[in-house]
This record gives sequence, structure tokens and C-alpha cells, in this order.
Amino acid sequence: MFAYLKGEITYRNPAFIVVEVNGVGYHVNIPLSTYSAIEGQEKATIYTHLIVREDAHTLFGFATQTERTMFVNLIGVTGVGATTAQLILSSMTVDEVRAAVIGEQAHLLQRVKGIGAKTAKQIILDLKSKLSKEATDAPVLLPNMADNHVREEALSALLALGFNRIAVQKALNSVIAGNPTATKVEDLIKLALKALG
Repeated sequence: MFAYLKGEITYRNPAFIVVEVNGVGYHVNIPLSTYSAIEGQEKATIYTHLIVREDAHTLFGFATQTERTMFVNLIGVTGVGATTAQLILSSMTVDEVRAAVIGEQAHLLQRVKGIGAKTAKQIILDLKSKLSKEATDAPVLLPNMADNHVREEALSALLALGFNRIAVQKALNSVIAGNPTATKVEDLIKLALKALG
């Protein structure tokens, strides 16, 4: 029904925003990644997906069309509702979800609150072939346990230093994408500190 909303962000928190378009305020549920992406912006284009139920019409919004597509894929999986899909995209990037599914790394999906072994396997079963086809356009790096462990250690260290979790995750994602050769915890922390500074 709604493809996107383009307007002023009149209220924001990590779970939802209010976007004013022509005098109407739309309550839009968002994942943390979108909250980070629109940080500091007064106006934004939010790509939306409307879920209609008997008792509610709920609007979900995303900073990119890629993120919205992943959300739609996730809610198509048996046992994954909109709130769970939103939680997955708050905990992992689209590329991390795609890599975990294609690489059949259920343990990575299980790190998301509320995702058990059964649901993680169902996500992989339902989405692997679909995401593999989509991934032919862009190279997918399958995260191995070591890389993920290094990222987690760097994240813990930066949080211990008092930095905001959302800012730290954003900085680490940027650092890892821009410096694929940085595989040591110390290197990631140093680069992330520069990004956060």
C-alpha cells in the first residue's frame, strides 16, 4: 500500500519513529540499523511495509530497500513474525543475515533473542535458495567463527569504555567493510575509536 514515506522525522527512538508527511504523522516501527542510519537527519525517506491484521494496521520502515526486502523475506518464513524479523535486523546487518543463511550458520541466527534452533533452521531452509539467487549480483562474504569472535570482543571492549552500543556497532560495521584485512581485535578497536572520534 505505502512504498515509502518522505518527510520530517518529528520523533525518534530505537524502536519507532514518527514521520510527518503533509501534516499527517505516521508511527513507523524500525530496526536499530535504520535508527542508526537516520541519526541526525531531520528529513528522510523511509521505505515501508504495511502489515494488516484484524486488530491493527502496523507500519514498518527501513532506511534502504535492501533492508525492507530482507524483512519481507523473513516474515515469509514459518514461525517468524514481524517483531522477530525487526529484532533480527536490529541485531544483524542484511549482509550478515544473508551470509548466515547461505552459509547455513544457524548458530549466528540463534544469537538473536527469541530465535531458537528450530526457527534458525527454518529460516535457512526457507530462504537459502532465494537469497543465493539474489546474491549472484553481489559477492557475499561468509563470516567464519573467528571473524565474528573478533568483532564481538571488539564490541565488548568498546562498550566497556562507555561508548553507545548503536554507535559502536555502526563504527565496527564500517571499519570491517572498509578494512577486510583487519583481523585482530586491537586493530578493530583502534580503527573503530578513530571512527567514533
